[in-house]
Amino acid sequence: MKIEPLKLKQIVLGEGRPKICVPLTGRTKEELCTQAEVAAGTNADLVEWRVDYYEAWQDNEQVLAVLADIVRNVAGKPLIFTFRTAGEGGEASISRLEYLSLNLIVAESGLTDLIDVELYFHEDVPALVEAIHLAGGKVILSNHEFYSTPPEEELIARLCRMQEIGGDVLKIAVMPQEPLDVTTLLSATARMYRDYASKPIVTMSMSGLGTVSRIAGSVFGSAMTFGTAGQTSAPGQVEIGRLEQALDLLQVE
Repeated sequence: MKIEPLKLKQIVLGEGRPKICVPLTGRTKEELCTQAEVAAGTNADLVEWRVDYYEAWQDNEQVLAVLADIVRNVAGKPLIFTFRTAGEGGEASISRLEYLSLNLIVAESGLTDLIDVELYFHEDVPALVEAIHLAGGKVILSNHEFYSTPPEEELIARLCRMQEIGGDVLKIAVMPQEPLDVTTLLSATARMYRDYASKPIVTMSMSGLGTVSRIAGSVFGSAMTFGTAGQTSAPGQVEIGRLEQALDLLQVE
């Protein structure tokens, strides 16, 4: 199938060289603004705010105020808004109503370019995706397995489900227990890209064992990788300068 690229400000996801995203994980407004300024000075293509790290995430007004500050400080780079739940490796637990409210308010603000929604958070997820779209937002549907790597067919089924319910970007991250788990993830990525995907896909195998997937994932069809600019949000992320060098070495275009 042919991928439908997604234009986000000055970048096009799903076309050309894999895009590099760096996370912001500050717990205070001051930390976040500093991290955003650092990210703005790198060659990162996108920035992700991991709002579950933020100490006042339960206050929607404060979240929107900080979000506006981050947008100003990242100097025009596309921004992903992500509340990663504790169940999928995040820093905080959140109720169904809090999750729905937070993501809808952010979508309606128009301040962010992509909103991450976890595929298995709740049965309301398809309705949430639709509501974000109606508000003019774009969605990364995601799934994170922090303890294992599901079988190849299951990984493909999850990515297909994300596509079916309207994800603009399809993302899955898994934890390898042995090298063959990494090849399982890469094989699933290649098959999804070749046979099923019409939207950009983003896949990674975590930890040091899975680092190769962050560097060479685009060979198999992954459209984006996550690097670091002083802070990490998941095991196995590579410092952005080294990540750029590795991508250049592989001539991944």
